[in-house]
Amino acid sequence: MTAQHPTGPARFTGDAHPYAGGDPYADYRTADFPFTHHADLADRRLGAAVVAANDEFFAPRENLLVPGRAEFDPERFGHKGKVMDGWETRRRRGASAGHPWPAADDHDWALIRLGAPGVVRGIVVDTAHFRGNYPQGVSIEGTSVPGAPSPDDLLADDVKWTTLVPRTPVGGHAANGFVVAAEQLVTHLRVNQHPDGGIARLRVYGEVVPDPEWLQVLGTFDVVALENGGRVEDASDLFYSPAANTIRPGRSRKMDDGWETRRRRDRGHDWIRYRLAAEARIRAIEIDTAYLKGNAAGWASVSVSGGGTSGDAGTSGVARDAGVAEDAEWREILPRTRLRPDTNHRFVLPMAAVGTHARVDIYPDGGISRLRLYGSLTEEGEAALRARHQELGG
Repeated sequence: MTAQHPTGPARFTGDAHPYAGGDPYADYRTADFPFTHHADLADRRLGAAVVAANDEFFAPRENLLVPGRAEFDPERFGHKGKVMDGWETRRRRGASAGHPWPAADDHDWALIRLGAPGVVRGIVVDTAHFRGNYPQGVSIEGTSVPGAPSPDDLLADDVKWTTLVPRTPVGGHAANGFVVAAEQLVTHLRVNQHPDGGIARLRVYGEVVPDPEWLQVLGTFDVVALENGGRVEDASDLFYSPAANTIRPGRSRKMDDGWETRRRRDRGHDWIRYRLAAEARIRAIEIDTAYLKGNAAGWASVSVSGGGTSGDAGTSGVARDAGVAEDAEWREILPRTRLRPDTNHRFVLPMAAVGTHARVDIYPDGGISRLRLYGSLTEEGEAALRARHQELGG
């Protein structure tokens, strides 16, 4: 059964049908959620982890953050029962034969460390393949604790947790989506399932909010990197893979870990537009085509917008939620340059380029795996970042 939540996307409740063979995803219930264009702050590739859980009898907690969708093997059983690709706890019981049912507030929990601190915009609790053994409901809380706190630290009485998702019924074998309205910095989540059951995957979509003290100490860093607060605003083509792959940590490890467009049959070209961590001076560029061999872009150029027009700081520091106008003035900082397949290309700029946004244009189509823009924040950029961090409770 599908229900519509008054303040969010579609909700799913009730059991799914028992598995009847064939494609296990044929009857999977999902919807288009308005927040999935944001980065997944719980991505293992960013450093996220499930640091503790009160119970993981049937299936380990680490499965919650595994990249990709959950898999199902109907024939796979182990000593503890059916092997599930998710986090699954044992069945709760009551206190006695006179009260064999769990108490109303009984629940299981898991503690999640986000890969990057940020503002959470939406959460997907995916119960794929948990058809009759999913939780009756879920609730999710968030907190901001600096450093690397232990589970005991996070569960201490003095840690303040904010409800991001109130206790809400969920459905089996479904992507249960929740819009989050809390405008605050979050470093850790507490995921509660009431009273017990299994969750296949957890996705936490939001905006990275970097620590300005850390970036100041770094001095020169990748100002477009996802982990430093950069983000993709738009792209001309997302046919094969997300444009956000180009600013993920590390080098690409396979072809679909980059950005690849469909084959063009016109005389146009493809592009990605980025928002930098804040206004910055860019001094060097890397364009990597790792694992793109017969489908790498032939040429690429890089432009910036916003900020000053030279190595000076300029006077146009921007708020973190400000976008760039469609008719913004773009200044080319790397002219159209030949790229080689499966190669990391490095360019040192003759003069620092100041901007708040960047755009990479590829010709005529194909893809790149990573874009790195090395530089440092301007005074205006650093001030804007500090103000936002403080406003969010950092």
